Amino acid sequence: MALPSADLGDGTYRNPVLDADWSDPDILRVGDDFYLTASSFGRAPGLPLLHSRDLVNWTLVGHALPRLEPAADFCAPRHDCGVWAPSLRHHDDRFWIFWGDPDHGVFQVNAPEIRGPWTRPHLVEAGKGLIDACPLWDEETGEAYLVHAWAKSRSGIKNRLTGHRMRPDGTGLLDEGKVVVDADRIPGWFTLEGPKLYRHDGWFWIFAPAGGVETGWQGVFRSRGFFGPYEERVVLEQGDTDVNGPHQGGWVRTGGGEDWFVHFQQRGPYGRVVHLQPMRWEEDGTPAGGAWPVIGDRGAPVAVHPKPALPPQPSSAPATDDDFPGGRFGRQWQWTANPRDGWATQHSGDGLRLSCVRTADAHDLRRLPHVLTQRLPGGAACVEVGLRLDSEEPGARAGLAVLGDAFGWIGLQREADGSVRLVHRFAESAAEYERDAAHSRVAPDGSARLWIEIGAGARCRFSYDVGDGRESSGQVFAATPWRWVGALLGLFALAPAGSGHAGAATFTQFRVTAAP
Repeated sequence: MALPSADLGDGTYRNPVLDADWSDPDILRVGDDFYLTASSFGRAPGLPLLHSRDLVNWTLVGHALPRLEPAADFCAPRHDCGVWAPSLRHHDDRFWIFWGDPDHGVFQVNAPEIRGPWTRPHLVEAGKGLIDACPLWDEETGEAYLVHAWAKSRSGIKNRLTGHRMRPDGTGLLDEGKVVVDADRIPGWFTLEGPKLYRHDGWFWIFAPAGGVETGWQGVFRSRGFFGPYEERVVLEQGDTDVNGPHQGGWVRTGGGEDWFVHFQQRGPYGRVVHLQPMRWEEDGTPAGGAWPVIGDRGAPVAVHPKPALPPQPSSAPATDDDFPGGRFGRQWQWTANPRDGWATQHSGDGLRLSCVRTADAHDLRRLPHVLTQRLPGGAACVEVGLRLDSEEPGARAGLAVLGDAFGWIGLQREADGSVRLVHRFAESAAEYERDAAHSRVAPDGSARLWIEIGAGARCRFSYDVGDGRESSGQVFAATPWRWVGALLGLFALAPAGSGHAGAATFTQFRVTAAP
């Protein structure tokens, strides 16, 4: 582990507890273990699975979705599509994850253990614009329910939550649904989405954000009956903190009875980082009675706070570094589309061997399905990797990239005269073709050490060493997100369109270290 944990080592933690793009988190406790999943959009494998014993120190233990389905729709990158806002639940001795794909409908997978084996995706309800799905099995009545939001871009509907009765086995819905919350009827509310459904203290509860990802707030709704009517309350908003748009996440209760809430904060190119907030229930003093949740410091996010009253755990954070033993890559890596055989080759030594995949899109990394990515760290950091280009194909290239709506990369390219040159290229958001960011230079032995220093505001400085010392390359490049996804770090190898095997590139000793 190269990046620091959120655990400050003195009984407190700092937010964010996950300082990278673990978008739209949902959380679950089973026994003494806490699990978290997040949106993975069009990357594969999808549905990341994180584990913790104290809600502060997290490790990535796997993924629930090896490939996205329908598979043919995700053979090419669809960076902002796919898995949106999953919900993680435990019922009938199985783990369940439901999510909405805005173009296809509501899916679910389930497994006897968090590490699997997970079932193939099952389409619970087909439809355009059905997003942010969450199930509930009511232990009191035996009934099962599902609530979801709407994507206006696909359905023409937004700012509403729709509820359904669901088959107890989670395979389908039992009715056409009813609008359970219409936020157009609530003064000042807009973009209501991301619902999480619970049963507590005799009430149905829907935790749902509104107001948009950058400026919104966390709302809570309660009703004695699932189909309403619901009353609402804002329970978390920015206040006078610097945490913009604190919302969309899940509630969890520890074995000792403490309540906690995880949510995201939209941070531009860094994506949606995850915060942990204390939560308690307070009587509201109204005729209806009952308690409402109070999140954070009287409804505002906390920056530093005492850790949950749970057994101490070793300091940990999701892995970033990789030596690629035997050519295998760690769990932190995802392809930009469903993978195909032959992109990465296993072998007896260390190092990631990527085939130089032939493509007609060599000029635009955003179109390539075979870019191997991981999340951009949320703080200042230095990324480095070794690269050797083992291809005789003119135009073959490989490199280290920062990939978003705009991209920049540095790496090696085989020239027509047989030489290998160090190249540095970029493309702006609106550009269809990449351009040189610096003059190329010969890499005498066909290898290089590459660096990206990530500073404030995700401003990236590229550098390299081709045998005579480290040198800076090009201008500062400001990383950009996709529409919903933060910028990504990527490794790739490619060759121009043609026939026959085009060789490979080998990456070694990938490291991400926090800046001092």
